[in-house]
Formats: sequence, C-alpha cells, structure tokens
Amino acid sequence: MLDRELLNIKKLHVMTENREILKGLNLTVKPGEIHAIMGPNGAGKSTLMNAIMGHPKYNITDGKIFFKGENITELKTDERAKRGIFLSFQTPEEVPGITVEGMLKGARFASTGKPVRTLLFRKEMKEKLDLLEFDPSYAERYLNVGFSGGEKKKNEILQMMILNPKLAMLDEIDSGLDVDAVRIVSNCINQFRKEEKSFLIITHNSKMLEYIKPDYVHILFDGRIVKTGNASMAKEIIDNGFTVYKEAVNL
Repeated sequence: MLDRELLNIKKLHVMTENREILKGLNLTVKPGEIHAIMGPNGAGKSTLMNAIMGHPKYNITDGKIFFKGENITELKTDERAKRGIFLSFQTPEEVPGITVEGMLKGARFASTGKPVRTLLFRKEMKEKLDLLEFDPSYAERYLNVGFSGGEKKKNEILQMMILNPKLAMLDEIDSGLDVDAVRIVSNCINQFRKEEKSFLIITHNSKMLEYIKPDYVHILFDGRIVKTGNASMAKEIIDNGFTVYKEAVNL
C-alpha cells in the first residue's frame, strides 16, 4: 500500500559533472526497515543518497522520489530535512567556531521551527552521548575539530539521534571505527530502529551487518539495483566479492 511506503523511488536517472550515474533506479523502503546498499566503487551508492537528500550537485534528469506519499523530487535540501530525511557525511567537515551543542541546537530549531529549551536539550543530549560512550565534554568542542575519524562518525550518529528523522541514510558510517565503536554505533541504530525509523546504509563491514541485520541487501552496478536479497547475501559478497553478481547481469 502506498501509505505504508516511506520512500518510493521510480526510474531515477541522475547526472553529475556531465556524467550519468544512476540509470533508472527503483527502490521502495517501508517504515522500520533497514536496507543495506552494496556495490563496487563508482556504482552510484553515494550518488543515490545525495540525490534523495537533494544535493544540488546531483541533477535528476528523469524519474521521481516520493517520501511519505509526497513527490519531493523538486524540493530543496532543507525542505527534505524538515520532512524527516537525514544524511550522514562520508567525510564529516571540521567547523571551527561552532560547538557540537551549538550546531545541534541550531539544527533542531531549523528542522522543527520550535524554540529549543537549553536545560531539557542538554539532558537529552547527555543521554545520547552516554549511549555513544562519548564524554560530555565533546559537546563543548568545535564541530569535528581535532576529532579522530571514528569520533567524527559517532558524532554523525549523535546528530541523527538528536534530529530524530524518519529516514536515516548512513554513508559508510562504519569507516574509521574500531571494533568497539562499530558495536556502539550498531546498538544505537538498533535502538533508533525500534521507533519505526528506516535506514539506508552503505557499508562493507560484515561485523556491522551482523549487528544490525538488514531486512534487504541491494547490489548496485552501473547505476542500477541488479540484485536484492537478505542479510545472508551481504556475507557472500564480503567473502567472495561482487564478480558473481556482475556476471549474472552481463554488466
């Protein structure tokens, strides 16, 4: 049923830098589902997420994106965020002069339009920091400045939990994380998922996929989803690579 579809992508074509990356991609995500996106470099994984988020660098030349039944294909990025879509950065930027707390408060106000009460917000933020096993002092530091790669990725998860989106898109969120951090981040994803939130996750990490157990795994080749399966398919890919799927579709 359409009203049960959180995200519905129909025949999406996307160009960037005068090159077509996505070539008629279709994808449907329902509330509470986790979809893992896998594929070789250049297949279009990050392009897909950026196109859903409305990044101006990515030009949708054909197809449509529906979110909660609304056609959002022409909406600007901030309007998509207000409707409940979140994208983590593959390489989070350092922002001197703006603290983590300041950025999060500003983002909360921008997404909800409601005043942020400082004491209640700090209590909520402290709870999220504890879940991530982050020292509270991180909230007082400039955004990502001096953070390790793993700390930057955990900070992306903190943003996700504070902004409370309906759809969270995580682009290699496990990159740079050690074994303990992968467990912590995965536990946060699983906890967030219980609230009927949905995820699109790009990952090559078998341990993360063991923790979060995606409902669907999609294989991207040459801008199209060429194979969809369950979590067991992800393990096969990690063990054996993408060659068998590439040969199966004659790409």
